[in-house]
Amino acid sequence: MHLNGLDTLDRGFHELIGFRWVVTEPLLGDGRLQRLHDKIKAPENHPRSVAYRARQDPTTPVTVYTTPELTPDGNEVTAGTIILRTKGCHWWWSSGCTFCGYFNDTREDAGAEELEIQWARSLETLSNHDLGMIKVYTSGSLFEEREIPLSFQKTVLQTASDLDIHLVVESRTEQLTDDKLEWAASIHSNLTIAIGLEAHDDEVLKFHINKGFSVNSWKDACERIRAHGLRSKTYLMLKPPFMSEADGLDTCIEWARACLSKSDDISVNPMNIQRGTTIDRMFRSGEYRPPWLWSIVALIEAVHDEIISSSSFTRLIVHPTGAGSVRGAHNCGKCDTAIAEAIERYAIDRDLDDLLSMDCECRVAWQEQIHLERILPVPLGINLSRRGPVERRIVLSG
Repeated sequence: MHLNGLDTLDRGFHELIGFRWVVTEPLLGDGRLQRLHDKIKAPENHPRSVAYRARQDPTTPVTVYTTPELTPDGNEVTAGTIILRTKGCHWWWSSGCTFCGYFNDTREDAGAEELEIQWARSLETLSNHDLGMIKVYTSGSLFEEREIPLSFQKTVLQTASDLDIHLVVESRTEQLTDDKLEWAASIHSNLTIAIGLEAHDDEVLKFHINKGFSVNSWKDACERIRAHGLRSKTYLMLKPPFMSEADGLDTCIEWARACLSKSDDISVNPMNIQRGTTIDRMFRSGEYRPPWLWSIVALIEAVHDEIISSSSFTRLIVHPTGAGSVRGAHNCGKCDTAIAEAIERYAIDRDLDDLLSMDCECRVAWQEQIHLERILPVPLGINLSRRGPVERRIVLSG
């Protein structure tokens, strides 16, 4: 690359910082029509990203850890979480979601043999824990045979059956056919299948997230899951790309209420910025900031009574990844740890009073931002820094 001629780079997208050319142009560009698909695939196919994936060991899981969890009958247990290094999501192969950076943890040669080795290593790591639940994530869909060989799908189900514990796996809607669900239930029926719906809104799914399926396909999948005696969990996203804080909060409250009758559990994922994604580029150019932790508290407060009074044991689960960092849900920096811990506790004890007892001076800045975004034409939001003295970050009314 010649720094003067920029032979291999478009000068309009780069700026020389020190001795490196870095992306600085806002994602929205100059207003010309752009394909979201191209914006998603460009960073994923960058040589640096490809090289990073090639360095990963296909026989080693991404991570294995334990957390407290509740079983479907309300008992608190220790859950083992296993994140496997797989070939990745088949939707990512062809297009991909605007926020998802799980492609960073994939290996194209992770076949049945490699997955079995990962599985054995994961179980060895968890062998000293008295588990009541196991959660298996594959950076895609466990029941997609293009990603996960059928033999290994059976291994996961059979292991949970042999251990006689609740199993949680993930899948897109396309794989959840009656035949697949009947087969899975015949091996292990104590099973929750989690679906990343993200938004109960087809327009948001298409233009904000690029999800690749519709709300109706999610509804149909949930009905089939229930018909086969299994449980469903639905992931919703708090503040998807191209949304303000106020819009993200208001719509997520609506979506949680809309999902309540169809899904056994609702898990809200506050946006966290993953490397090499569309939302990463927006974040670095100042067009997006992850949600406030206060928005999570407000969401839980808004839907708590409806969740508690539901006819089945339904949980609202929020595990804010990266909480307290500027790439995850965060506040001013002083209150982040305490509020994030209270949010985590709520998923287990559902104690709303404990959550609402939290307070900090930065809450007034959050309240003012929500107010302003509801009355001003700012589609992408205000997105001011939350660190430092309140008076330097936002002009307070009154």
